[in-house]
Amino acid sequence: MFDAIIIGAGPAGCSAALYLCRGNARVLLLTHGGSSLLQAHTLENYYGLTSVSGSELYQQGLNQVRRLGATVKEEEVLDLSYDGNFILQTNVAAYTGKALIMATGSVRASLPLPGLKELEGKGVSYCAVCDGFFFRKKKVAVLGNGAFALHEAAVLEPLAATTTLLTDGAALPAESKLPGVDKKITALEGTEHLTGVQFADGSRLDVDGLFVALGTADTNALARKLGLVLEKNYLAVDQTMHTNIPGVFAAGDCIGGLNQVATAVGEGAIAGMEALKFIRAQAQHK
Repeated sequence: MFDAIIIGAGPAGCSAALYLCRGNARVLLLTHGGSSLLQAHTLENYYGLTSVSGSELYQQGLNQVRRLGATVKEEEVLDLSYDGNFILQTNVAAYTGKALIMATGSVRASLPLPGLKELEGKGVSYCAVCDGFFFRKKKVAVLGNGAFALHEAAVLEPLAATTTLLTDGAALPAESKLPGVDKKITALEGTEHLTGVQFADGSRLDVDGLFVALGTADTNALARKLGLVLEKNYLAVDQTMHTNIPGVFAAGDCIGGLNQVATAVGEGAIAGMEALKFIRAQAQHK
């Protein structure tokens, strides 16, 4: 039995674990290796750090909570239930906790495009707020056709020389005022850096940056298992990271907002402290 189980080991999950561990709580941190932080080539906008890679910061967070006593397991959560405690079934085992923190991040949809993986951090990005600064007065494109893609494009427009919406064959959104291409994409060009996008009809588009925005955080499956309220595919929380179910808290990209490391860390800290209050209150009532 754990005092708290945290799903997600990115900045929000590790921050929550840190505060819980310092409060002498028994913490289980579950990760399936999918933090969007791992896709960040370089971070230059986090307090106190001039420059750090996403993978380095991710690993430092895990090392820190391990040192404080958290149990970290790389397992996929398959099921959630409640019988007075929260029961999580993973692909390996079942775990029980008194409190649950959802720090599941934003599952960014992608495509099996030749060159996409190879050019991540070399022109391919998953966050306009994070990396738009590096593409000032350059040609960029946004891959996607939903609200998330339009949001990313709106961030990039004031910075880039041109911003083009690429839908990979889907219809261009009627509300978009951006130039767009609705052709199927076949490959990305470039070796050391992204140089262009190839389309199925043989045409191409010169770009310096491609921002992948094919989806938003999709925690629907886990949320429905417990009856957690969702608002536009994000977990609904109050100002203290409480969800609609007592004992369940959420933080980070899965609740929407700015989707930055700095905000995720702060939200995780609040979630951790609130979960600690909940655990102590439960103990007093027994």
